[in-house]
Amino acid sequence: MKAMVLERVGAPLQCVERPAPEAGPGQVVVKVSACGVCRTDLHVCDGDLTHPKDHLIPGHEIVGRVETLGEGVEGLRIGERVGIPWLGWTCGTCVYCAAGQENLCEAARFTGYTLDGGYGEYAVADARYCFAMPGPQSDAEVAPLLCAGLIGYRALRKAGEGQRLGLYGFGAAAHIVAQVALWQGRRVHAMVRPGDEAAKAFARELGAASAGDSDAPPPEPLDAAILFAPVGALVPAALRAVRPGGTVVCAGIHMSDIPSFPYDILWREKTVVSVANLTRRDGAEFLELAPRIPVKTRVETFPLSEANEALRRLREGELQGAAVLVPDP
Repeated sequence: MKAMVLERVGAPLQCVERPAPEAGPGQVVVKVSACGVCRTDLHVCDGDLTHPKDHLIPGHEIVGRVETLGEGVEGLRIGERVGIPWLGWTCGTCVYCAAGQENLCEAARFTGYTLDGGYGEYAVADARYCFAMPGPQSDAEVAPLLCAGLIGYRALRKAGEGQRLGLYGFGAAAHIVAQVALWQGRRVHAMVRPGDEAAKAFARELGAASAGDSDAPPPEPLDAAILFAPVGALVPAALRAVRPGGTVVCAGIHMSDIPSFPYDILWREKTVVSVANLTRRDGAEFLELAPRIPVKTRVETFPLSEANEALRRLREGELQGAAVLVPDP
C-alpha cells in the first residue's frame, strides 16, 4: 500500500510503499476512504509530542470500510463503515480503566502516534476501539467527528451547563462544538487570532453571538471558556473573561507555556481544567448525538499524497473548518 510516513520528526512526510497490514486476533483491517488532519498530527510531526512510533503513519480521524476481520472479532462485519479514533488500546485493568477513566490509562496506545494511523490506504485497529459510523454524511464529512468532535464534546461537558460559552480558536473542533452548544440553547462567543476576519465571519455564519479578537474581552462575562488554540497566554485571558465560579477548559493535547498571572483573576472559585484523550463512552454518546442535531462539518479535501500541504495550511492557519485526506485519484 501507499502511505505517508514520518521518518524523522520535523521533516516532511515521505510517500512510501509498504506491505498492507494484516489483522491479528481481535483486530480489523480497514480500507481508508478518509482521514482527518488534526492539530495533534502537527504536534506529533513537529516534535511537540515526543517519542512517536518509529516510521510512523500519522492520522487518527480515520473512516473506511472493514476489509478483514481478525480471529475473535464480534459486532463488526465486512464492508461496514467504521471510524478509528485517537484512543487505540488500553490495558483494561489499571485503576483508571477500572474507574471508567480509560482515557487516563498509563499504558494506553494512540492511533497515529504510538500505533500506525490513517495516512495510508489501509489501517489496522483493535476492533473494540472502532466505532460504527451511521448517517447520511460522506466519509470526508464525518472524519473530523472522530477527534475534533469527540475531544470537543468532552471539553464541552467539562465546561458545565452555563449558558455563556467562549471558544478560543475557531478551527475544526470549535466549529463542531459551536453547533452542539447552540443546539443546547447556549450563547457562543468566538475569540480568534487577532485580525483573522475570515474566522470571525465563519463563526458568525454558524450562529455565534459575537466573534472578536482573542486578546480582547468578550461582550459579556462567560460562564465557561474552552481553549482550542494551543497558546498558553490565552489561559489568563480566559480567566479574566469568565465570571466568578466560571470554568476554563484547556482542550488541546499540547500548549505553549502559560505565563504567570495574578491570583486575583483565579480567585472567587474559578476553575482551570484540562481534557485528556477520550473514552469509548464519549464516542458512543457523541456519534449518536451528532446526526440528531445534525452537526455539519466544513471540510477541505486533499489527496493522500498532498498530506504535507494539508499540514502546512493547518500550521499557518489557512483553513476554515477541517482538512481531510482522501485516496489519490
